Amino acid sequence: MRMMLCVTGLTLVLATAPAAAEAQVRSDTVTIVLPAAPDRLDPCETPRSVIGRIIRQNVVETLTELDYATSRIIPRLAESWEETAPNRWRFHLRAGVRFHDGSSFDAAAVVEALERTLDPALTCITRTKYFGGIDIKAEAIDPLTVEFVTATHVPILPTLLAQLSISSPATPRGVYTNEPVGTGPYRFAGWTQGESVRLERNPAYWGEEPAIGGARYIWRSESSVAAAMVETEEADLAFAIAPQDATDPATDKVYPNSDTALFRLSLDIPPLNDRRVREAINLSIDRRAFLGTIVSGEAQLATQQVGPSALGYNAALVPWPYDPDRATKLLAEARADGVAVDRPLRMIGRPGMFANSNEFVEAAAEMLRSVGLNVRLDNLEMSQWLKEANKPFAERRMPNLLLTMHDNNSGDASFTAFFKYGSEGRQSELHDAHVDALIAEAGAASGENRAQLYGEVFRTVYEDLVADVPLFHMVNVMRVGPRLDFKPTIANAVELQLARLRLRPQS
Repeated sequence: MRMMLCVTGLTLVLATAPAAAEAQVRSDTVTIVLPAAPDRLDPCETPRSVIGRIIRQNVVETLTELDYATSRIIPRLAESWEETAPNRWRFHLRAGVRFHDGSSFDAAAVVEALERTLDPALTCITRTKYFGGIDIKAEAIDPLTVEFVTATHVPILPTLLAQLSISSPATPRGVYTNEPVGTGPYRFAGWTQGESVRLERNPAYWGEEPAIGGARYIWRSESSVAAAMVETEEADLAFAIAPQDATDPATDKVYPNSDTALFRLSLDIPPLNDRRVREAINLSIDRRAFLGTIVSGEAQLATQQVGPSALGYNAALVPWPYDPDRATKLLAEARADGVAVDRPLRMIGRPGMFANSNEFVEAAAEMLRSVGLNVRLDNLEMSQWLKEANKPFAERRMPNLLLTMHDNNSGDASFTAFFKYGSEGRQSELHDAHVDALIAEAGAASGENRAQLYGEVFRTVYEDLVADVPLFHMVNVMRVGPRLDFKPTIANAVELQLARLRLRPQS
């Protein structure tokens, strides 16, 4: 009998120990629902939200960081910096920092991170979006001092370096990695393809220990499913909740988004090379009809690819009106002049680009068809969409309207203008010498002159060239579960710092 009691007691201990351990994991680990799966986790791809929300400032950190509340650049891995000449900036690095693989963070590691990012063998978006058109190199002055040298004056270099993720010098060059190694408060713990990505707290982090022990990232393309997971406490937080699913004011948090939605046009391909056709497309879309229905009622009509918070935003531009009669007349004029107006146009969307994006492109396609345009709709998965979005473009492609979301949460139009409108920009369909000259002049300017020059870039693109179809400056809705004390901000358009999350006290 005594032996039975002992065995029973042992069985009870063995049975409850895993449950207790699991409960401990649940108690300080959060589950986060993303609208789409990452295709890779390389540090140089963090400007893409599906990657940045997982690893940016969590696994890999930057030298500087934008404080969104004050619009000031603050230290991160660099403690201070100064401009030593019109084309030179010296940065003083934080001492005693180590990468997750044990290697030291120092000036040589910064040089290696920049060179890997700039290596053309790797077409990473940090290089093409932020460093495109900039001739820059880094030099290690001593182990904790690095100097950046540019061919021309770059007055916003500290802001620019808030986009350069510093990964371990052991990170291979020329190939993407799916095992990021950085200095952040969390380290990469695993990726189960098609299921989840896991991060765990870094016990050797140089800064304050975060309250959250780790995170599991999963993805659900259906907004209603993601919202339900938070409601049932299967998850703690979900991005991209659609307006029709944002039904609980206690959990559904609307926050400003730096994303701008628009259709990019293949300007060199008939009939889109005719200005009248491009005007007709803009006039055919009833943007206001989408507000409060498919798109959040708090979104704003867009006239350019940067929002009102960015330096260089042109407040004088007026949104296109909805005028299908005028659109029909323009198309008739173009047709009479021999323009191939009836040629099929390919409208390209992507599931999960934003909440209800599938419904949006379907409705927009019908609006274009109603004025006589021949529109074929394709919704592509991420990898296919990226091939259409980025150069080199296919030689024998259809004239297309590519739905895209562009974020500029860094506050300066330089991170948009070259990438989207420069002749050599990775996602630019435009080849215009005047626009190129304006972009170059604006990039070397500062203050009000810089803002006016970039404003003129956007005016030229919008009014003179009618180069694309601006749609909306978006807002997001995030559903935050009862375990978390967290209020989202514009920063969460591209990142979610786990160290900023707080657990509510358990009752």
